[in-house]
Amino acid sequence: MKKLVLSAAFLALGTFAMAQQNQKMQKMDPAQMEQKRATHLKEMQSELKLTDAQVLKIKALQDQRMAERKENAPKMQAERKAKRTQIDAKRAQHEAEMKQILTPEQFQKWQLMKKDRMCDKGKMMKSKKMMRMQSTK
Repeated sequence: MKKLVLSAAFLALGTFAMAQQNQKMQKMDPAQMEQKRATHLKEMQSELKLTDAQVLKIKALQDQRMAERKENAPKMQAERKAKRTQIDAKRAQHEAEMKQILTPEQFQKWQLMKKDRMCDKGKMMKSKKMMRMQSTK
């Protein structure tokens, strides 16, 4: 009974965490993006003591890069999707081969070990990200 309650609690917690991530990942309004970009340019101008000509050149360079990104976005998404599909297929093949080699009990234990490693990697990556964020401040 305790396991069932704990499982339900973890499931609910995970659902709420994913919902918050999706809200953060929503696209910014173009006006907000332009405002943020202008603020960033002003900061660069004051910190680097840029001339007006340099600011204009940087703005033109940023415009060019943004146009290239928009142009290449569909191609990059397709490549990313194809790569993800390939990785998933290799992972499924590896899992099928491991299932043939291991007994059912060993296979279950192996899957649990794999999940634990993934959780550990996730925690490690989050701590590295936090350290990087703190060092840049």
